[in-house]
Amino acid sequence: MSVQSLYQSKRMSAADAIQVLKDGDTIVVPTGVGEPPSLLTALSDARRNYRDIKVSQILPLRKYGYIDPETTAHVRHSAYFFGGATRPGGQEGWVDFVPAYFSELPMLIKRGLTPSEVVFSMASPMDEHGFFSLSLAPDYTMAAIEKARAVVLEVNPNVPFANGDCHIHISQVAALTESSDPLLEVGLPKIGPVQEAIGSYVAEMIPDGATLQIGYGGIPDAVVMQLTNKHDLGIHTEMVGDGIMTLVEAGVVNNLKKNYHRGKMLATFALGSKKLYDFMHRNPALEMHPVDFTNDPYLAGKNDNLHCINATMQIDFMGQCGSESLGAKPYSGTGGQADFVRAANRSNGGKAFIVLPSTAKDDTISRIVPTLTPGTHVSTSKNDINYVVTEHGVAQLRGKSAKQRCEALIAIAHPNFRAELREAAKKMNLL
Repeated sequence: MSVQSLYQSKRMSAADAIQVLKDGDTIVVPTGVGEPPSLLTALSDARRNYRDIKVSQILPLRKYGYIDPETTAHVRHSAYFFGGATRPGGQEGWVDFVPAYFSELPMLIKRGLTPSEVVFSMASPMDEHGFFSLSLAPDYTMAAIEKARAVVLEVNPNVPFANGDCHIHISQVAALTESSDPLLEVGLPKIGPVQEAIGSYVAEMIPDGATLQIGYGGIPDAVVMQLTNKHDLGIHTEMVGDGIMTLVEAGVVNNLKKNYHRGKMLATFALGSKKLYDFMHRNPALEMHPVDFTNDPYLAGKNDNLHCINATMQIDFMGQCGSESLGAKPYSGTGGQADFVRAANRSNGGKAFIVLPSTAKDDTISRIVPTLTPGTHVSTSKNDINYVVTEHGVAQLRGKSAKQRCEALIAIAHPNFRAELREAAKKMNLL
């Protein structure tokens, strides 16, 4: 049978496509824009017809009907990372949380430590050879496809056909549905004076020829905006967004100084504008790969001069970063922060930056604290931390004693809190 005949034999409505599901199945859904809205809407509409279905995903972008405390016996969300749609359920206990390094999710799936019976994913149109591109988020999805009983695609002409290890053949697909709605666009975060100041400190420490990993948020984007005078930058990251695209268009990123996958930008998911998704389409300079390739600290650390920029919410005198919870209350998730901090530490000439405003809630709370708020989930350990940057300066911690770390962190705390932080440090015998 030709690939076109196979395609037509598997083409159906979203309501029909989800009938591959069986009670007790776990559905793996890609990160962010890779989530298939028609399929997840059909699942939501039919959720009471099923029992004990799980949906496992990092960062859902829409609050589908199945994300509902009244119907968790039918369909329940299992989060690798909380977003706005799932955070309330995570904090109230009716959305589950699976702690894991982003880089290790494919391994957990391959070894059967987290289940994957069905995959729902967005996909590009099929090419003449019968392949689709899961360009928006191959992440852990490619591993899930290997384990799944059934793969269901939502084929949309707005999904780019990207290069890399992100392709699936029509013969691997159980069912597909078609949609043509525009992809969800995610704008750049708000950048204010604090973010600009932090971005300036970091940008000054990034040399020409560096390879970058840039996380999501106002501060990482503020760094990007201050790199337009650099030369020969490369990209090895988990997320490709509009900021990176802007640097490519400005001629700042050409990947020519990379010693690992020279000439190529590597990423595992995309989050941005229609312009970004168009930029990705058959772009020979960009490859989308599974996260156990992009985020593996050993592999990413093969890049010389790897500079990684990630944000946290709180840091203590030892350098422990609480980046994913507010005390014991979950807020986001582990993600790839620790992956890339470790990668930069391995890299010849690499630097790992943890960035944060010095205060929260209109300067009433210091984010630099003697000890983390009880229950805080530690995202980056004291043994991995290196550079910490606030709007008041840079503290370099790796290799430093506990007392030296304490002094360096207090020096970049907000001036209003330095006196009380010093008193706390004296009581802890750190000053």
